[in-house]
Amino acid sequence: MQMFFQDVRLGLRQMRKAPIFTAVAILTLALGIGANTAVFTLLDQALLRTLPVSHPEQLVRLHWTGDAPGHFNSYGGNDNDYFSYPMYRDLRDKNDVFSPLIANSQQNVSVSWQNKPDMASCELVSGNYFEGLGVRPALGRLIVPSDESQNANLVVVLSFAYWKTHFGSDPNVINQTLLINTQPFTIIGVAPPRFRSIVAGSIEDVFVPITAKAIVTPRWQDLEDRRSSWITLTARLKPGVSLQHAQAAIDPLWHALRTEEFKTFERKERWKKSFLDESHLQLLDGARGFSPLRDQIGTPLLVLMGMVGLLVLMTCVNVSSLLLVRAAGRAREVSVRYAMGAGRWQIVRQLLAEGVLLGLVGGALGVFIAPLVSKVLIRQLMAGPDSEMPFNYAPDLRVLLFAFALAILVALAFSLAPALHFLNPDLVGSLKQQTLTSSGAKLRFRRLLVGAQIALSLLLLIGAGLFVRTLRNLQSVDLGFTPDHLMGFSINPRLAGYQPDQVNALNRRILDTLASLPGVRTVAATDDPDLYGDNTSGSVKIVGYNNSDSENMTAELPWVTPQYFATMQVPLLAGRVFTETDTAGAQSVAVVNASFANHFFGSPQAALGRFLTRDSKKDSSDSLIVGVVGDTKHQGVRAPVARTVYRALYQSPQPDFITFIIRTWQTPESTQNSIRVAMQQLDSKLALGHIRTMEELVDDSLSSERIVALLAVSFGVLAVLLAAIGLYGVLAYSTAQRTREIGIRMALGAQRTSVIRLVLSDVIWMAGISILLTIPVSLFLSRMVRSQLYGLSSYDPLSLVTGVFVVTFVVLLAALLPARRAASTDPMKALRIE
Repeated sequence: MQMFFQDVRLGLRQMRKAPIFTAVAILTLALGIGANTAVFTLLDQALLRTLPVSHPEQLVRLHWTGDAPGHFNSYGGNDNDYFSYPMYRDLRDKNDVFSPLIANSQQNVSVSWQNKPDMASCELVSGNYFEGLGVRPALGRLIVPSDESQNANLVVVLSFAYWKTHFGSDPNVINQTLLINTQPFTIIGVAPPRFRSIVAGSIEDVFVPITAKAIVTPRWQDLEDRRSSWITLTARLKPGVSLQHAQAAIDPLWHALRTEEFKTFERKERWKKSFLDESHLQLLDGARGFSPLRDQIGTPLLVLMGMVGLLVLMTCVNVSSLLLVRAAGRAREVSVRYAMGAGRWQIVRQLLAEGVLLGLVGGALGVFIAPLVSKVLIRQLMAGPDSEMPFNYAPDLRVLLFAFALAILVALAFSLAPALHFLNPDLVGSLKQQTLTSSGAKLRFRRLLVGAQIALSLLLLIGAGLFVRTLRNLQSVDLGFTPDHLMGFSINPRLAGYQPDQVNALNRRILDTLASLPGVRTVAATDDPDLYGDNTSGSVKIVGYNNSDSENMTAELPWVTPQYFATMQVPLLAGRVFTETDTAGAQSVAVVNASFANHFFGSPQAALGRFLTRDSKKDSSDSLIVGVVGDTKHQGVRAPVARTVYRALYQSPQPDFITFIIRTWQTPESTQNSIRVAMQQLDSKLALGHIRTMEELVDDSLSSERIVALLAVSFGVLAVLLAAIGLYGVLAYSTAQRTREIGIRMALGAQRTSVIRLVLSDVIWMAGISILLTIPVSLFLSRMVRSQLYGLSSYDPLSLVTGVFVVTFVVLLAALLPARRAASTDPMKALRIE
């Protein structure tokens, strides 16, 4: 222990003796480790962390293959992740491998507490939801199976965060009444602090029994509809049941249940293959929960982790290079210690102790700045206030252990270089010479380190070029509408107590009110707005069109008002748009987009006058296609255009959740206050959703691409600077080694330009070899991220040439100062050096 403290004291003394070197090394390590810790903090929560429930390793998630007719109401993920409530009930009651099978779905609701209306996120859950997950209440009790019965009292559980922010952590809320969609629900409990939802990355405000769906979604009375898929299923395996056993047992049950459903189909030949023969129920790992957010940001996070991994490797190589240059300056000191009897292990131990000290200090500083970087990352990836962020930007104990383990590992790695440097020192030469000396092998090793830095910086720069060009391509994508001076907000009149026959009249009043506001150009309404993340789709049937059994007949099915296309500035390609006369009782009409018309009819003009209908018994009226409009981006800027059938909102039998779209003459932000005041005066019970501009929605759609491009550029620039520092240090040292040689050359008549050329030629060879070896590696790595690129090849020549040019320029710039210093050597002074 005494030797350990002695090594620490000597290490601190060496750090004080070289404050500039110490500061550069610590800052370099802090940037590398801090960036790595920040990204890993987010990656751990998004991709690795299990749900905060009892024994999450026992959970499985249900997913089916094949196809099915009907309606899918999803909140992310794949349609095959969703099930109907009757199917859930059959699987729950007839299986013998799950204990229990849990169902849930997410919706937005209007809540009112003490006469203050607000919008809240609501999770519909089965009665065994909390019990099956092993979640304990923070206050009161949680939902139990008896609460799921049709005749049970209406109850609600608050999330801990919602209870804290909206109820002031008041324990007396238990047994109080909370209005949800104007209906009274009794508050029975508060969920624990760490539990937010079984949907990873989601923050729910309230939990209600799944049988309260008629109140939560008054428009969709489909609790018993087998063709309405809207819930996700998670199960806990019974004790002693393996995943393979459960999979083998559940698939025959699935096939039997689908066979019973298939008997009700009218067009059996159309669905037999996809609904029965090719359909299987799969059990997926459920420990981390179902997470659409994970699917959205998972790959970008892995790309970022790869880049920060390269950055950490870069810092390791850079500090190793700096330590080697500094070690050469300590040759006499170490030789004296060897001469006085110090052993090799003592010297190596001292050098390792100095490196670990640097690593720990750099790691501590990196951990300090990591939360700041994480906070920026989270805010860039997702919009919303800090209280609604699904991730915590502060690293937990596991991440802290990872950070310090990384710091020690990096420290040991870069400490090996100077330790190996002094394993076999030239004692006589070091003690006799007053100048720094170095063998050719050691100098070549330093050059190898610099070459590695150049290679790593080039890799990061090429990656930065690819991601920046991807972002620019996405920003220039034609959305099909004009996003500037456009904003929107959502309300649900049904949640404020309006009956179905009253909603359209209210919508007209709202449209008239908004249109009369100063600065408003046009207004419209829809239940499925572009880029809002909604997805209302279903199967359609075209009268007179014989589709093949394998043909996808699914289309987006938004309801819109007559001014919708003019407000969005979507071009009319054929026919007409909706008019004020397209109301209930008139001929049902539809407007389709160009993709729909071209796919099914060959051209926009040919689609006019054709009839289509929903492929559903409860919605079987034929709609006349009266117009064709241009394609728009609906799910996201990167997502492909979906075939779309627009329907007249005033012909909707049960309108409810509506988004109002406003195009203004001035900036949208200047109109937001007047909109809120007008809506409050119109009806104070209407809870407005967040007013957002379309440009904000476009930015949110590109948040992942933007943060990847920003960090790629930042890491690339930092890597180039580190490479320049490392190159400068090695060149300064090597030119000092060649002082006598340069003096002899100049004494024999060599010009300054020839000396500069001599130094630069060495650099050019070193950089050229590094670049040539790196280009194939960069092409290989670029192929691994091609799914994240848009509008360019992974072999993009512009990114490649730009990266090579920037690295070459910085390398030559970093080499110029040592070269000029070498060229200004006084031959007489150089020749006097021993």
